Amino acid sequence: MMLVVSGVTAVTVIIAQRNIAASVKRELERQFQSELATIHAVQEMRHAALAERCRALARKPRIHAALEDNALDLLYPSAHDELREVRESGNTDPADASPQIFQARFYRFLDSRGAVIPTPATSEVGLLSSAEEARLALPVTPSRVQTGYLLCDAGTATETLDEIIAMPIISTESGAPIAALVLGFAQIEHLDGTANPTLMRGIWTNRHLHLPSLASPARAILAGELARQIDVSHRVETSFPSEINGAPCLIFYLPINQNSSYPPAYEVGIYSLAESVARQRRLFWQFAAVGAALLLAAFIASHFLSIQLAVPVEQLAVDSEENRAQRARAETALELTHEELQRSARFSADASHQLKTPVTVLRAGLEDLLAGETLTPEVRHEVSTLVHQTFRLTSVIEDLLLLSRMDAGRLILDFCPVNLSQLIEGWLDDLSALPDPLALKVETEIPTALMIKGEKRFTTLILQNLLENARKYNRQNGRIRLTARVDGPWAVLSIGNTGHPIPPHAREYIFQRFHRGVMGENLPGHGLGLNLARELTRLHGGDLLLISSTEDWTEFEARFRVMDRDAPSAAESK
Repeated sequence: MMLVVSGVTAVTVIIAQRNIAASVKRELERQFQSELATIHAVQEMRHAALAERCRALARKPRIHAALEDNALDLLYPSAHDELREVRESGNTDPADASPQIFQARFYRFLDSRGAVIPTPATSEVGLLSSAEEARLALPVTPSRVQTGYLLCDAGTATETLDEIIAMPIISTESGAPIAALVLGFAQIEHLDGTANPTLMRGIWTNRHLHLPSLASPARAILAGELARQIDVSHRVETSFPSEINGAPCLIFYLPINQNSSYPPAYEVGIYSLAESVARQRRLFWQFAAVGAALLLAAFIASHFLSIQLAVPVEQLAVDSEENRAQRARAETALELTHEELQRSARFSADASHQLKTPVTVLRAGLEDLLAGETLTPEVRHEVSTLVHQTFRLTSVIEDLLLLSRMDAGRLILDFCPVNLSQLIEGWLDDLSALPDPLALKVETEIPTALMIKGEKRFTTLILQNLLENARKYNRQNGRIRLTARVDGPWAVLSIGNTGHPIPPHAREYIFQRFHRGVMGENLPGHGLGLNLARELTRLHGGDLLLISSTEDWTEFEARFRVMDRDAPSAAESK
């Protein structure tokens, strides 16, 4: 009996230690993903704003004229005037806690072969060494936006990291890229600003790790380990254990500039495992003490088993009480985890709410400025463009707020009969009243009254996103076809349009938030429409799918629940 108890205790200790190690790794990975999701949500909005700003700069007429007329000696002088607002205003201190994140630290031009066009001897373009400037070059002139990171003075006390955005400049005559504008923006220093003291963050690129809070020797060793792990994992997200200054750590890394011609970059998270090791040691001694007690009890029970049959029953009662206590602790931990998830959802909603006020104030100020009579036509045009951008930003904030409500489970639909046919006809009338530069032809095959179970406001939002996409991603003299039918308990709506197909490698990402793909780079939008439409369709009990995307035809299918025919007719008017 003593041998059995000893064996069971030893096996239990080993299994418990392994389970705790696996549980700690899962929990750390969840924390890493949760904290990154919060930061990346803000970064995505910043990236979208930066890309939109770079795209506007790449269309400047004087820059186009210098490139298309091959007057390269006038390129940088012209750019000096055109790009004056985007250059940072004298703040070049990398230790400044409030960098101008929307002002570039430097800019360069790439020629038609992707090489850097030589700059004049002036600091207006931003100072870079010859080696740093060479790393801005690309194999060929890009046809889409490229992002990367430029590490300057690596391994020194003045080390800095800049985010690079290469925006293609398209010829007005041939429609092909003839050059590229490369701008470098100071990287947001959020690496050590986390609320979690056990986590350090950094950026790994070009086999160097940018993490100022970590000492240079430890940083160099960790950069080498990351290089070996990334070479083996083939640029996918993963983790591995390591030691930093003799302390055990768990390293997570995640690619952040996939499909870019610039060198790959990774977000790196470093978690200390000191607390986990201490927990395992405490667990070992606890189990050792319990094992010793069990061995003593087994020794006594082997001598008095015949006269003390109640002893095993009492021991079982003690074990049962311990199990109940462990269950209570597990339920408490689960409740804490649930509260953390709710706080994360509330953060997204609160952030969206907080963004509304400054955008509204900004729009009001711009509209007051526009109402003045002292503006020149050029300035008035620029201010009108900024007002339009505030409306686009408000649309993004409202979509994010709606998505955060859905993520938190606080969006409750009030289902009632909705006339899908009537909604489609109304939206087609609205589209016909808008300017149609593409001369599109609209074909419909819709039943007279197709009643579905839904909420009219959100059903309208689903139709709006799908029809606007079909119109926006169409071609000249193209067509849009809408069909609806009843398939058992389902009302099936198909929306197809002519135009460029969705590439096969991009089809699995089209429903992701902020994903726009190659076709959407030169079109207005913010990459939330399809994700929002699918989530709302699923809340209605149906789904939204991409059915096909061939050479000149792309078709989506939305499914809704057919309303019971016995529903009150008065609800149909809703």
